[in-house]
Amino acid sequence: MTRLLDQALEAARNLPPAAQDDIARVVLRLTGNDDEEPPMALSSDERAAVAASKAAAARGEFATDEQVRAVWAKHGL
Repeated sequence: MTRLLDQALEAARNLPPAAQDDIARVVLRLTGNDDEEPPMALSSDERAAVAASKAAAARGEFATDEQVRAVWAKHGL
């Protein structure tokens, strides 16, 4: 076990039981050892949309603050 993981587990020991269980679920999910359903598979359209988004980000193409505010306003946020 790495020093950082050991430090994280020691910190978790001081948390309430419910928080410890939340952390345990996250660790189990990250390591693929949870009992929950596997992640949902993306459709080919969804995979294409993710790829397009990653490519736009790689080119530095991001929404402006004004565009983000407009989307938030549209959804009442």
